[in-house]
Amino acid sequence: MAKESAGFVVRARSTLIPRFVEQGDRVVLSTRARPRAIRELPLAERPRERLSARGAGGLSSAELLAILWGGGYRGVSVVDVATDAISRYDGLSGLAAASAVELEEIPGVGMVRAAQLSAAFELGRRLLADWPTGRFSVRAPRDLADRLMLQMGRLEREELRVVLLNAKNVVLRMSVVYQGNVSTALVRVGELFRDAVRHHAAGLIIVHNHPSGDPAPSPDDLHLTAEAVAAGRLLDVPVLDHLIIGHDAYVSLRDRGIPFDRPGGGPAL
Repeated sequence: MAKESAGFVVRARSTLIPRFVEQGDRVVLSTRARPRAIRELPLAERPRERLSARGAGGLSSAELLAILWGGGYRGVSVVDVATDAISRYDGLSGLAAASAVELEEIPGVGMVRAAQLSAAFELGRRLLADWPTGRFSVRAPRDLADRLMLQMGRLEREELRVVLLNAKNVVLRMSVVYQGNVSTALVRVGELFRDAVRHHAAGLIIVHNHPSGDPAPSPDDLHLTAEAVAAGRLLDVPVLDHLIIGHDAYVSLRDRGIPFDRPGGGPAL
């Protein structure tokens, strides 16, 4: 049975915690609901049970992270810890880009959970990099960009890669050509085609990232593209597109109207 006391309602087995908070130039007594531990939730509302009933796709990101971590700390539920972690980094993509040392600083995380999360994100990145040989085809720039944004969108330094395709636009392999400052002065155009010639690729797509997060093409990007297209014509390995990856965004230079070639005998992107 509820009764009034000190300006708030007190119930049996109260979940209210009194605390002092500032309101302007005054300090007043306030309350907040005590976070509910996972064990206090009905079975049907617990993350593990919800995963069994609905599958992983039916859970929120915070619930999935709560399952990975297992428990909260000092009266804070693990779902609240996970929600705070995701919020601090403006979503999963930001959280995935954080180092283990940075993750340790989140209240309730610490070294072990930071290591668990870093390992989980790295496994996800490796899964994306593990191309299903002979089974992944590129029908449009977005097919490739969506796959690579999670890999490359938060890299702290530039990487230039080439994706090799057969005559039907099926991915043969992806190679990292340069890491560091990708500029026309440093990139030897012949390096873009070395693996393409070795693996008899029918065409290739150039991909590189902008660590700033802005995928807008620079003059160097456009110059490199023009040189690569010209070299591809000489080597009979057409350059089909140049994708620039930013934070959760990308630019296809083909979509921007830059003239590219088509793979011999295959469909145009």
